[in-house]
Parts: sequence; structure tokens; C-alpha cells
Amino acid sequence: MSRKVAVQMDPLASINIAGDSSFALMLSAQDRGYEVFHYDVKTLAWCDGRLTAWARPVTVRRVEGDHFTAGDLRRVDLGEDIDIVLMRQDPPFDLGYISAALLLDRLKGQTLVSNDPREVINAPEKMFVLDYARFMPPTLIARTIEDVRDFQSKHGAIVVKPLHGNGGKAIFKIDEDGGNLSALLEVFNQTWPEPHMVQPFLPSVSEGDKRIVLVDGEVAGAINRKPGAGEFRSNLAQGGSAEASELTMRERAICEAMGPELRRRGLTFVGIDVIGGEWLTEINVTSPTGIVAIDRFNGTDTPGMIWDALERRHAEMKRSS
Repeated sequence: MSRKVAVQMDPLASINIAGDSSFALMLSAQDRGYEVFHYDVKTLAWCDGRLTAWARPVTVRRVEGDHFTAGDLRRVDLGEDIDIVLMRQDPPFDLGYISAALLLDRLKGQTLVSNDPREVINAPEKMFVLDYARFMPPTLIARTIEDVRDFQSKHGAIVVKPLHGNGGKAIFKIDEDGGNLSALLEVFNQTWPEPHMVQPFLPSVSEGDKRIVLVDGEVAGAINRKPGAGEFRSNLAQGGSAEASELTMRERAICEAMGPELRRRGLTFVGIDVIGGEWLTEINVTSPTGIVAIDRFNGTDTPGMIWDALERRHAEMKRSS
């Protein structure tokens, strides 16, 4: 009997297969003999103790413009019919995301969900990182203009980010003179109900923002993402470019500090961001990326490492249930 994985993610037709981490994981699962299903998070439904989704069996291949074939849509019981669920839809990390994670958490003991949905809720990327504040640049989480102005007066040029943003979107630099700070904060406060993250602008970002991937708490590899022309954001989604990279001693210390906790929480695939070889800025747990570029530069098989870890966790779950 073949093993089955269901991937909760955005539409397959819209992905860039050259760099998409979810697609790489699906290819690897298929190579291991898994039957792969794809479903939209909006089709999740709970009734009488059963969690279902409307899913299609898919076959994936690395052919640009013809990268998948989908079967007929069917209702799949995620507890009875599926061995592993990959929670891979992109944020926003909003009430819809949280509600879906809470539903998936009800599969505990039946079907392995990765990353662990309860721990994803407990570890928002720009909040969980505060547990490791000793590795971070000076940081403010606030909404009021008075707090932000006080912080800016101490640190000069600053960067303001949505607390639950992703992909480098809506990250603004405010110069040392504080021009437009009031207007920017008005927009942020009207757009988001939560506070915002404020940090000093780090000039070393021009040399790159390193994405380090950890698999079950162990370093799998890293890439350095450099900003494109006229940009200070280095996210690949914002025009940044990737290059091979090694870890500094400080970065290794960061990974060693958080590795056991990531493993304990069931956060199997995590991407952390470090600027200038020393400043930790985010711990990405919702839908981390970067493994395709890492493997291209290093000749590694990060999807295989992730599946090895998931299969160990699945076996442990079955033994204890």
C-alpha cells in the first residue's frame, strides 16, 4: 500500500518551479513512492470528528509550463486517507491561517502535519525570534509614534516592518532625519491592528541577508541573498539574487542555540535570516523557502533530508499511538 502525502498550498499552476520549495518537496516525495495530493486550504472541513479537504491527486515533473498533471477532485479524509500533510500555503498569518492550523492540529496522533500546526501558531516569525533577542539587533515592537520616535532618535536610520508580513513586502526604511515617519506610521496603523517591528537600518544588508535552513534542528545549508539594484531588501521575491555561502561562527552559535527547541516543537523545516553574519532578524516557520538554491550551490539534497526527518517523526507517532 503506497504512502500518501497531501500538500496544502497555493495553486500549482502559479508557482515558479525553478525555485519553489514546495514543488521540490513534492518531487522528492514522488521519487520516494508517495502518492501526492494537492488541496486548497479553503476546502478544509470538520464534521463529526473527521477533517476533510477537496483534493486532487497530482503527478509533478520539472518541465516548465507543463509541470503537473492533476486527477479528479475528490473529498479526502485527512485523518484516515493521508499519512503526512505538508502545511505550505503562503501567509498572511491571519485568522484564516490560524483557524486552518487549529483544524489540522486535530489530526494529532492520526496523521503527521508539518510543520506542527500548533507550534506554527505559537511561533510567529517576528515574535518567536524574540526568544533569541541576544542575537538580534536592537528591536522595538510598538504602534505609537512616541515610542517609534524615541527609538529612532537613539538609532538613526530605521526599518519598519509589518509584524506578520512575509516575502519582504511593506518593509520601509526611514532615514536619520525621520522624514515621513509620521505618515508611514499612520498608514501602518490604519492597515494592521497589531503593533509593528522597528529596527536600526543595518548597512551590512548591502552585503546580503543570509537564509539558513535547519531540518529538525540541524543546519542543512545556507545562501546569501543580495539586494537588487536600487533596493535594500534582499528577498528573492523582491529581486534579490542568491550566492553560495558558509556560516560564520556567530551564525553557528545561533543555530546551535535554537536547534533543540525547533526539534522539540516539531518545526521540521525552518529558515532563519541573518544580516552581516551576526544579526538574527527572523525565524520562518510558516512556509520557508530557499532549499532549491541551497542545493544548486552545494550539491545537497535538502528535500531528501526533510523527508528523512518526516519519516522518522511519522514512525515515532505511529509507535506511540
